[in-house]
Amino acid sequence: MIATIVLTGFRALRRDRGAFILSFVLPIVFFSIFAIIFGGMNGDKTARVSVLVVDEDRSATSERLVGALRQEPSLAASTRPDAKKGQPELPEYMAASAERAVRRGDAPVALIIPEGYGVNRKPIRILHDSSDPVAGQVVAGMLEKIVMMPWAVLAARNGGGPVAIEMRDVVGENKRSPMIAFYAAGIGVMFLLFTASAAGGTLLDEAESGALDRILSARVSMTTLLMGKMAYCTLLACAQLTLMFLWGAAVFHLELFTHLPGFVVMTVATSFAVASFGMLLASLSRTRAQQAAVSTLIILTMSAIGGSMFPRFLMPPAMKTAGLLTFNAWAIDGYTKVFWRDEPVLHLAPQVGVLIGAGVVIFLIARRFARRWEYT
Repeated sequence: MIATIVLTGFRALRRDRGAFILSFVLPIVFFSIFAIIFGGMNGDKTARVSVLVVDEDRSATSERLVGALRQEPSLAASTRPDAKKGQPELPEYMAASAERAVRRGDAPVALIIPEGYGVNRKPIRILHDSSDPVAGQVVAGMLEKIVMMPWAVLAARNGGGPVAIEMRDVVGENKRSPMIAFYAAGIGVMFLLFTASAAGGTLLDEAESGALDRILSARVSMTTLLMGKMAYCTLLACAQLTLMFLWGAAVFHLELFTHLPGFVVMTVATSFAVASFGMLLASLSRTRAQQAAVSTLIILTMSAIGGSMFPRFLMPPAMKTAGLLTFNAWAIDGYTKVFWRDEPVLHLAPQVGVLIGAGVVIFLIARRFARRWEYT
């Protein structure tokens, strides 16, 4: 009898696709994602830290130091911006332009070798964006390693002693709670996706109960119905994100009210995108159970590689690129621009453009697949 009960349970599990996915597929997907992220942090697969190098000294010692930084496998050191294909080489970074690049998020760290370094060992300055707390420490550690090389030790003796390092935050140095907006956006978008999935799933409930046929027979077109449900999902998502950030402002000192324009723009764009995603999941699924299982798998995967669960700046390059296929990454980048970098609304054009554009395309795809309900 026990064996029969066990076999019956496995047969039921095999028929229940949702339970099967949650039991076997989802754990393997998550294991694979985090194995790639953390496995890529060991040995030769360590993600390289981008660092902008400014040589104000122009001495033989400083040039040798720049060369050593370029050869360090854990660093991606550059002395000038990358020129676009077919364009002439751009001028080298100066201290001011390197600092602006760090503030914009082009690189997490800039290293300034001051004039007089080769003679009197003036301190090397490291300017970093503390939203990536690891990068500055990696660059400082690699610099300390390089200055312990024999040629650097000899130069130190001739120049008056070992080099000193000065580190300064150039982004977020005056923020009371610098990472709260990052976590609010990351967690908020993940739960918005679940909410949009659930809201979109009401279409399947109506189809299974016969209510959808009655709605469509009452001179309500499928396009109108989908647009109405998407508008509801968008407003619901806006309310959720607003509540999340209001809580952050009230409890964790998030500077919400000084960034309202950017917050409103990003919230509307993000809510529109996730609402369209909910409509797509509903139109592609045959049953509510299937939709629930598939949406859980997709949403958790998107959240893992998109930065909602683990910061993208700590991921290997390939995983960072993969994250750009998710709403999470674009939304988090946009909110980071608003609350961390204090950038104007116009600078949100890439993030808003992707979210709105993707939302429109996904809605059109959802509308195409929803045609099956018009002919049943």
